[in-house]
Amino acid sequence: MSSLYTRRRRSFLFVPGLRPDRFAKALETGADVVCIDIEDAVAPARKDEARDLSLPLYHEYRAAKAEKALRINSVRTPEGLADLNALLKLETLPDAIVLTKVRTADEVRLVADLLRHRPEEVGIYVIIETAEGLENVAAIAQADRSVVALFIGAVDLSAELRVRPTWDALFYARSRIVHAAARAEIDVLDVPYLTIDDEEGLRRESQRSAELGFTGKALIHPTHIQTIHNVFSPTPEEVDYARRVIAAFQESTTGLAVVDGKLIEKPVIRGAERILANAEVS
Repeated sequence: MSSLYTRRRRSFLFVPGLRPDRFAKALETGADVVCIDIEDAVAPARKDEARDLSLPLYHEYRAAKAEKALRINSVRTPEGLADLNALLKLETLPDAIVLTKVRTADEVRLVADLLRHRPEEVGIYVIIETAEGLENVAAIAQADRSVVALFIGAVDLSAELRVRPTWDALFYARSRIVHAAARAEIDVLDVPYLTIDDEEGLRRESQRSAELGFTGKALIHPTHIQTIHNVFSPTPEEVDYARRVIAAFQESTTGLAVVDGKLIEKPVIRGAERILANAEVS
């Protein structure tokens, strides 16, 4: 299976595109994914400066262990098109691209088709932060095989839905996004917890997200990484079951296997492989 689907994505750390010094430090924090943000983190007048500062970093730090992502502007805007144009000229591409304010599956397919002009395998994250995107989230999640995860963009989405950005007000939106991701067998990430010095609050919100079906959480401060990893990592029992599922499937000659009296078919394997990847075992 492609490494696109078995990477750990429990924690997703954003760094601003105008601070290249923070990228190097973020790669050493232990976050599963480190993402340079040249969308919301950069004022319109400084977009070119952010591209010049940040895009060469993917080549400079190409050997870093963490997944390296880039959050670009909406491809429906001139800035988003400029991001894509600059991206495709890079010596080394990011491991993944984060698409913002996506409304339809066609946007995803357009970017995926452009990226396939390069030999590298690049994952696509999609942020659902528009009412139209929420309506089309099932199709967006399955728009292309390179889509690896969905995000909920709580602030923009709550404004479009005319509600406050609270958990209860966005419960339906979160559930719909989780449903779409589960159906597509991809990851789904919740928004950052914005209070830096509140570990208990972070833990409660992360646990609530995990219970709802989220597989990880974004963050803006590295002190949140360990708590997020603790919540979104599989238990020893889950790891043991995943090992036995994969072993049984490998021993099968029919494409079917039985574990604990239950029939296991091929689609279950991806989930088991994701569990082992998240646990950092083989």
